[in-house]
Amino acid sequence: MLRWLHLQSCNISTFPAFLKSQESLEDLDLSNNKISGAVPNWVWKKSLQSLNLSNNSLTSLDQFSSNQDSLRAPICNLSQLQSFDASFNKLSGSIPSCLGNINTLSFLYLQQNNFSGSIPDFGGATQLYALKLKDNKLEGKLPRSLANCTMLYAVNLGNNTLHDTFPLWLGKLPGLMVLILRANRFYGPIKHLENNFPKLDVLDIASNNFSGKLPRSLANCKRLEVLDLGKNMIHDTFPYWLVKLPLLKVLILRSNRFYGSIKFFEDGNAFPMGMMVIDGNKVKPSYVGDNYYYKDSVTIVNRGFEIFYQKILTLLTCLDLSNNNFHGRILEEVQDLKSLHVLNLSYNGLFGPIPSALGSLTELESLDLSRNSFSGKIPPQLTSLTFLAVLNLSYNQLDGRIPESNQFGTFSNDSYIGNPRLCGVPLTRKCNEVGSKMLPPKEDEDLWIDGLSVWKVVVMGYGCGLVIGFSIGYTVLNEFGNKWIAIFIQNWNQKRRRSK
Repeated sequence: MLRWLHLQSCNISTFPAFLKSQESLEDLDLSNNKISGAVPNWVWKKSLQSLNLSNNSLTSLDQFSSNQDSLRAPICNLSQLQSFDASFNKLSGSIPSCLGNINTLSFLYLQQNNFSGSIPDFGGATQLYALKLKDNKLEGKLPRSLANCTMLYAVNLGNNTLHDTFPLWLGKLPGLMVLILRANRFYGPIKHLENNFPKLDVLDIASNNFSGKLPRSLANCKRLEVLDLGKNMIHDTFPYWLVKLPLLKVLILRSNRFYGSIKFFEDGNAFPMGMMVIDGNKVKPSYVGDNYYYKDSVTIVNRGFEIFYQKILTLLTCLDLSNNNFHGRILEEVQDLKSLHVLNLSYNGLFGPIPSALGSLTELESLDLSRNSFSGKIPPQLTSLTFLAVLNLSYNQLDGRIPESNQFGTFSNDSYIGNPRLCGVPLTRKCNEVGSKMLPPKEDEDLWIDGLSVWKVVVMGYGCGLVIGFSIGYTVLNEFGNKWIAIFIQNWNQKRRRSK
């Protein structure tokens, strides 16, 4: 009798009828096909342990009943289910409540659907490892029953309409490593963490309504590698005390109410700035947030199915402090952030010269210093940044000739507009014509540069390989398929190959 069947990417449009008689089926994978409509009731066999229906066009998990929460629904017969993936479909209605009672369930992936209503009670799913419900229309508060799922290591509830305070109680889960709550309606202060979240690697709570100061107990999360607090209402000084996080790689503070000067040292200690070497090779990460991409997948195989745990293997690579109220100068100590790939300090009150020390950040691929009050000349040392693909120095008070060697020959006027005393290629203003007053930017120029200041940078690097792209505006993450981005990446790769 048939026990497992994998028909992924087979271009089929219906459930295979012969499966009706297969009562011993344990593992069924019909992912990445063209199956639409409702799931027939005969699919829900009691013997199923792993079921993958992702990347289809399914609209309902129940063929007949409109009440998906009914405990009599066929899906509730799956008493041996360990992995269920119905992500990237068109499923609507509420998430079947009986899924929270399956005590063998380890992995539940329902992201990128149209599920609405509240998150069901998961008090009975005590073996749950990973829960992904992002990109739906879920609302209400987080069920406190998730605290009973003591095996949980990854929770991704991003891009819903959940309305709750910071779930400090999740910090009691002993193995929680990834917590993503971005793009919801969470509010209030981030409460004192103390000894909670001892194993947390990724904390992403961007695009919510969190307010108040950052609790210094965040420094107790010693394993934290990614911290994204962007687009909230946090009001505090630069959290230099995060220097105590020895593994921190990505720090996003953009679009908050941070103020004061930026400093990277505390009592002689500096932010983590080294580069780990794995088997003699440098492993470059990336970050996924509103503006960045990170992915370094570690494959874990369990009972015939794979899960991907995203883990980053180098130190601080992405620093975004844009759209705050930071002021003062960039200190020369910035040269010690040797692993930085992305540095965004736009829309602040920074002034003084651009430090030549930035030229020592040889891994830098994106640099945005726009909409500040930087003055003086562009340091020629920046031409040594041969990986630099995105540069924005617009709307400052820079003067003198634009450097012309290496990467600087690839940047357009838009990288420099709003600096009336700059001259030279690529500007049409010759260096003997400088001195005219700054003209107000044209409307389309202003819109363009506003978009560029929130560029989306895609950074995926392994060894010497590199792919970089950027797009404009606040478009949803995962929208990396835009044609013009693909053209940009293609042209960039061709240019890199020619230069070798």
